[in-house]
Amino acid sequence: MWRRISRLKALGENSTFLKGIHGFEQWVAKAMSLGMVVVILVAVFDLGIVLIKEVTQPPDGFLGKSLINIFGLFLNVLIALEILENITAYLRKNVVQVELVVVTSIIAVARKIIILDFEKTTGLDVIGLAIAILSLSISYWIIRSIREPS
Repeated sequence: MWRRISRLKALGENSTFLKGIHGFEQWVAKAMSLGMVVVILVAVFDLGIVLIKEVTQPPDGFLGKSLINIFGLFLNVLIALEILENITAYLRKNVVQVELVVVTSIIAVARKIIILDFEKTTGLDVIGLAIAILSLSISYWIIRSIREPS
């Protein structure tokens, strides 16, 4: 009986509790890594199917929408790889690496700009994307200048 009470008391201590939380975070990060591997494999498979379709079909202005869509699919895979890198970096160092997050965000916004349909896009959307790119670029510059002082 006293042994159980002392175990319950030990669970309430900060160090034991934090160790449990850390273990849970590690488990969640590993599960997310496995999920991202599945997402990357599906995205690469989808990209392969689209490429095969485009190569085997007779050309009808390949440099139009289909090429832009293929670029978007490539960037989807790249973004997924960057997210996986963010997760594995967290598992290695137990900290979120802000520089990786900002770079991933820049790639995501760049993808949006590349696949942007200008016929359906308003000026306000373009201004929003420009502000996002400017903000992320300034953030990246600040992070790099702090990390590598001249």
